[in-house]
Amino acid sequence: MQNPIITGTQVAYYIVCQRKLWLFSKNISMEHTSELVEIGKLIHENSYQRKRKEINLEGIKIDLLEAKRGLIHEVKKSKSLEESHLWQIKYYIYYFKNIGIQIEGIIDYPKLRKRERVSLSLEDTCFIEKTLMDIDRIIRKPEAPTIINKPYCKKCSYYEFCYC
Repeated sequence: MQNPIITGTQVAYYIVCQRKLWLFSKNISMEHTSELVEIGKLIHENSYQRKRKEINLEGIKIDLLEAKRGLIHEVKKSKSLEESHLWQIKYYIYYFKNIGIQIEGIIDYPKLRKRERVSLSLEDTCFIEKTLMDIDRIIRKPEAPTIINKPYCKKCSYYEFCYC
């Protein structure tokens, strides 16, 4: 297994924006200023209230764990940036597999009333291992990667940091 300090959030940020990954990894956090992040937190807190919430393991933060069913859940506000959600939960499955626990994942979109079941393939494992090495390389850089200027940048909590 690669560096256990890499979190699922970092994997998701790697997929979305390497600059965001770098800033977050340097403890430059802007999420507290984002209304969208706050809405996501409220959805998370108010969904699945009867199930066990947030499990923390060595920097890995699982939204929900159904141990008896061998399932982990990641709760998301919307399907925007869906690929990052997918790789975040695949990283969690990879993490558990490497400590000897076989699980599958579910991405829950409570506002959309949708769920997506996620498993890990051999190709996914190879991608995650390459991703972890690349994340390690990026966060060791002395300077932040350049701005990517994507349409979703306007909704990012780091928008003002990057564009002002």
